[in-house]
Amino acid sequence: MTQEELLELVYKKDERAFTHLYDMYSKSLFSVINVLVKNREEAEDVLQEVFVKIWKNIDSYNESKGRFYTWILNIARNTSIDKLRSKNFNNTQKNLSSDNFVNHFEDTNKLGNKMDTIGLQDFVKRLKPKCIQIIDLLFFKGYTQQEASDELAIPLGTVKTHNRNCINDLRNYLNV
Repeated sequence: MTQEELLELVYKKDERAFTHLYDMYSKSLFSVINVLVKNREEAEDVLQEVFVKIWKNIDSYNESKGRFYTWILNIARNTSIDKLRSKNFNNTQKNLSSDNFVNHFEDTNKLGNKMDTIGLQDFVKRLKPKCIQIIDLLFFKGYTQQEASDELAIPLGTVKTHNRNCINDLRNYLNV
């Protein structure tokens, strides 16, 4: 089936066309999506969303403005970028909180981990509550300083100052 024949069937919303459309373009679109999203399961979800968008929005495709492949590639790229920017996706990519991290070590039965946990617990207890909160956001959860500022509802400059002071406290505790 040629691309022109395929497009004609897609415009008519012929169900066979969807299968052909998927067969013709899914591998190339998936590879582009997977490079952007960097998570196979998420990339598969985005691919499904892309084909639904193509199917629903086929009437907005204009041959005179560009090739069909370019049009669907832009849909795939934009949908991937939207996924990367979504709050839900970002939250799933964050690391464990410092509390979970410490508790993870507490739950293990290995002697080496228990010895490390003793030092880690003492170290975490020494920090000021504000430091624990900022370090948790910036280093364990992967927030940017701006995101931490928004989360804590404090000015960005204050987050930067607290971060610098907390790092200095860490250095002092570790004698580094």
